[in-house]
Parts: sequence; C-alpha cells; structure tokens
Amino acid sequence: MHSERMKVLQLDLCSDEQVAQAAEFVKASLENSEKGLWALVNNAGVSTFGEVEFTSVETYKQVSEVNLWGTIRVTKALLPLIRRTKGRVVNLASMYGRMGNALRSSYCISKYGVEAFSDCLRYEMKPWGVKVSLIEPGNFVAATGILSRDIVAATADKLWREAPPVVQEDYGKSHFEQHMALKRFYCGSGQKDVAPVLEDITDAITSLRPFTRYNPMEPHWWIRMQVITHLPAALSDRLYF
Repeated sequence: MHSERMKVLQLDLCSDEQVAQAAEFVKASLENSEKGLWALVNNAGVSTFGEVEFTSVETYKQVSEVNLWGTIRVTKALLPLIRRTKGRVVNLASMYGRMGNALRSSYCISKYGVEAFSDCLRYEMKPWGVKVSLIEPGNFVAATGILSRDIVAATADKLWREAPPVVQEDYGKSHFEQHMALKRFYCGSGQKDVAPVLEDITDAITSLRPFTRYNPMEPHWWIRMQVITHLPAALSDRLYF
C-alpha cells in the first residue's frame, strides 16, 4: 500500500506522552488544523484466554491497558479536532463486548468497557454533531492469525506454571488440558477474510447516517449474541454452557 497522502506513525497507545505527541503530529499534518479531523478509528487490540483462577491480575490489566484505556486515551487526545468537523469516532469492540464466554474474561471485560465508553461518548457528542459507532466483529481468527497453536502452547504453559498450587490441585491437569485442546481446535476457525469488517468501518466513516453498531459476523454468532442479550440467562445458559 502506497500513497503520498498517507503518513505513518509508530505509537504506544499505553503511553500518555506518546499519545499526546501523536495528537500534535496529526494536528501538524492537517492541511488546516482549524477545520479539524474527520474520523478516528480505534483498532488496536490484544487478546488472550484462560479461566479466571488461572489468569493473573496483571494479565487483566495488560489486556485492558491496550483494548480499553488505549481507546479512551487516544479518543480524548483527538476529540477536540473531531468536534470541529462534526466528524466520526469508530471503535472496534467485539461480539464479546456484548456477551461473555468461558476462558475469555480478561478480553470480555476490556471489550465490555469499550462498549460502555462508546455509548456514553455517543450521548455526549450528540450536541456536537459527532457520530460514534461500534464495530463488533465475530470470529476472525483465521483471517487475522491472532491465535495460533504456538500462541496457545505458550499461553497454556504460562497459565499452568503461574497458577497457585491449590488451583492446580483442585482443577487438575486433565481438566486444564481439555480446555487447551479446545483452544487449539479454535485456531484457524472463523471467517477467512476481513473485508466485512473493513466495509463496516468504511460505512461508519463515510455514511451520512452511520449505524450505532455494526455486526460483521457469521449467522450462528449473531444468533447466539441475540439469544444471550435478549432471553433470560437461565435459558441462554442452558443452550450454550
């Protein structure tokens, strides 16, 4: 990909200093900074897995530092420019920002946070004419390569090694390995092309009336999300867990 109009900046969005510098870089790159910036897409994210008792508090913090606090940090830095254009904020959440799943608590927490942040921001930005949209992708593991057998093996080793002895004893190695086998099976699953996500991001940026939420996902995931978010938990739990 090449364009004379494209400018690339490496950024650690966990750093207040680097985000502030990036905001200044963006402002300086605009033809007319007084007119502002049309759109921000918060796409950076990390993912991991593990049952709650195997997941360290540090892991919870690391995932949310990127997925949630990074989104908030970058958005706050660029909002003044976006308000000037009555522009767009597009946040990448996940279907797991709408429903939980076993072994995914650290990721779900961060994406639930992105959903809540985006909703609150949308209410606040309405008087300014700024549109805030959420993209809630389903399973794109095959397309992104975000999960591989090597990653599963390394994560599994870390989870077991760092688990308290009482957790190792109570759960047992057999139970743990069964869950890790499921994660290995998950590798390479899902949609193989990110085009649906890119199309939704494009629509959120360019449409006169963008949707509040976009759901690029396979039908069975969409149905599951509707069941879990609309039916009594006693029923959805029986169906899926």
